[in-house]
Amino acid sequence: MKLLHAIGSTVTVAAATVLIGTGPAQAATGEVIVFTTELEELTTYQDPASGSCMALPATAHVVINRTDADVYIHPGRTCFLPGVQVAPDHGWHAPPSGMFSISVD
Repeated sequence: MKLLHAIGSTVTVAAATVLIGTGPAQAATGEVIVFTTELEELTTYQDPASGSCMALPATAHVVINRTDADVYIHPGRTCFLPGVQVAPDHGWHAPPSGMFSISVD
């Protein structure tokens, strides 16, 4: 019984250490710019939070990463599927299907 109590205490302490060590998500510094069409204003995401997921406008055409973190363009309106990496100060074409999202690493 003492052994089970010791194991339980060890697991509890380890879990608490992991949770305490996990700080809030950091924001990327800069902006992600989305070009849609010549008739629409640019869409910008200023200092997007790490781990965030944002649906792109339906007419999105080009995503420009002006942050200090990697950005991923995912197929679909969520960020569940693997995405194409867009490095800082780079851009990537996003077909204007409205079925894309971005996340920040």
